Amino acid sequence: MRRGVLAILSCALIGAAGAASAEQTVWRFDNLSRIGGFATQVEGQPRIVSSPVGKALRFDGKGDSLFVDGRPLVGARAFTIEVMVRPEGGPFAQRFMHIAQTDPATGLDTAPSGGDPNPRFMFEVRVTDGGWALDAFVNSRSGNKPLLFMDKLHPLGRWYVVTQTYDGKTYRAFVDGVLQGEGDVAFTPHGPGHVRVGARMNHVDYFKGSIAQARFTDRALAPEEFLKVVE
Repeated sequence: MRRGVLAILSCALIGAAGAASAEQTVWRFDNLSRIGGFATQVEGQPRIVSSPVGKALRFDGKGDSLFVDGRPLVGARAFTIEVMVRPEGGPFAQRFMHIAQTDPATGLDTAPSGGDPNPRFMFEVRVTDGGWALDAFVNSRSGNKPLLFMDKLHPLGRWYVVTQTYDGKTYRAFVDGVLQGEGDVAFTPHGPGHVRVGARMNHVDYFKGSIAQARFTDRALAPEEFLKVVE
């Protein structure tokens, strides 16, 4: 059955939930030149496509990505990050959103080689013959936490909303509002930086699939407040 999209919940709903001062930003991936008010740089040939959830960017999994010259959630102590995404197969390890803090000493968004100490949020997929699993990751000066559960697989070739939240203590990952896993972690707010969509910052682990929109909130939303894809 074809799936449509329920539009984004209003900030008035957030206020009604008791957080009227929450800041929320929506990014729609409907063009290649400007996302979330920031200029972009295109790598490869990502394409704008039509879909049941509106316009989206499709990445070929080989060399397509989009670099965004800015980032959300700078200074946030809690957060919700939601991405409307359609995984379509391809290699086992794929990164579709890398939100990095720029190292003020080096000016780099990621280490040039080896481990990456930069504070960051990551959305990744792990693709198998049985479907795909969400891999969410947070890193800050205080600690890091991966959330990957390979026993929770989802069919390829359909739209989902994947979400990570942090409430000041517990980091959680969701697919279509269903908890995939959680764990406590210390977190230091991130500074300014950039975003790469469709791959890691260092141009590896390209994503095969489409991304329609993302929403960033500076508090931990409850699952009933998340973006939804509905039949």
